[in-house]
Amino acid sequence: MDDIFWPSVSFAEKALRPAIIYLFLVVAFRLMGKREVGQFTPFDLIVLLTISNILQNAMIGNDTSLLGGITGAVTILALNRLLNWLLVVSPRRFGFLEDAPTVLIENGQIRADALRKELVTFSEIYAALRKHGVDDVAEVKQALLEIDGTISVLLRRAQDS
Repeated sequence: MDDIFWPSVSFAEKALRPAIIYLFLVVAFRLMGKREVGQFTPFDLIVLLTISNILQNAMIGNDTSLLGGITGAVTILALNRLLNWLLVVSPRRFGFLEDAPTVLIENGQIRADALRKELVTFSEIYAALRKHGVDDVAEVKQALLEIDGTISVLLRRAQDS
């Protein structure tokens, strides 16, 4: 009965394993780009589910106790809170953890290089324009791929045209 509640490994290991996996995932998803986080395709969802299954054993090891699981979860939540806090209090030092928005359309011109870099298709950019009620690309002052994966559209004003 003690196996259910008490970890079979040290608390240090139970905290270190999820911390390493969490930091690995932060870096991996940062390198994957903005689109991966904000707009899941079925393929992205499959990758996410598969990665979670693959990394589960690396995170928990042979220990499946309740206290061990809680220790791992608290470690991940604390690290997440710490990284978010660092981004707020010291954005210059830790800004590399967050990306900047990418300009996809500038003054009515679609930037194909930016679409390629961010793996956004022309059909996706046109769908985003339709969602914002835009019929013609020429109406767009800027369209930005935000850091959360959404596309913001800023329209030209009458005097901008």
